[in-house]
Parts: sequence; structure tokens; C-alpha cells
Amino acid sequence: MDWREYISTDPKVMYGKPVIKGTRIPVDLILERLSSGETIEQLLEAYPHIEKQAIFACLAYASSAIRNETLEE
Repeated sequence: MDWREYISTDPKVMYGKPVIKGTRIPVDLILERLSSGETIEQLLEAYPHIEKQAIFACLAYASSAIRNETLEE
């Protein structure tokens, strides 16, 4: 999946945070809600104007963003 089809950044939208294209829904909000146990179906009900693929794109974006990161304890 190419997350760039669904995710964009613009300094004029949400202070440049990555959002689902055509919306003001930030990627981190989708990730936070998934991590708290919400299902994709629940997210689609809450945001009926986004596609399932956009949610997958949020996951792909997060994966890409941390691919080369390491956790230091």
C-alpha cells in the first residue's frame, strides 16, 4: 500500500500534522483510537466520509515513520 494516496501534510491544515487527505482527521487520532481498542468498523461509523483503505494507510504511515527507529531504555 502506498500511504501517500491517503495521507497528506499541509502547514495550513492541523499545523502540518499528517491527516487523511481531504479531512482534518490526524493520523495520530486514528492510531490512538485503534490502540484503545476501537475497531475499524467503529471508526468508519464515527467517520463515514473516510474509506477503510485510509485507516490502513494510517497504519502504513506509522510503520514507515518508525521503521528505522530504535527504543532506548
